[in-house]
Amino acid sequence: MYKICVIGDRESVLGFSALGLDICEVSSTLETSRRLTDRKWMEQYAVVYITEDAARDNFDLIDYYKDRETPAIILIPGKNGPLGYGVNNVKKSVERAVGADILFRD
Repeated sequence: MYKICVIGDRESVLGFSALGLDICEVSSTLETSRRLTDRKWMEQYAVVYITEDAARDNFDLIDYYKDRETPAIILIPGKNGPLGYGVNNVKKSVERAVGADILFRD
């Protein structure tokens, strides 16, 4: 059975364990990179939430999973608040699905 995981710094992910989600504490983007490249570890998850801070410098690895069935990687704000990466990811996904920017038109 697939599980759900949250990747990020301790302060940002600890509360998710109370909801029954697996947490993966990382303190650098290098640690995040190691998790994202560990295919055996990633195969056990259907959804991986990752804080925007942890995702920084790893967008190429996150993009690798976009065309895969699992896991779905979703960027969430961390303890420092939103950095804008998650919103940009949603915008790109909608543009790819619809063919036009229907969310943030000027």
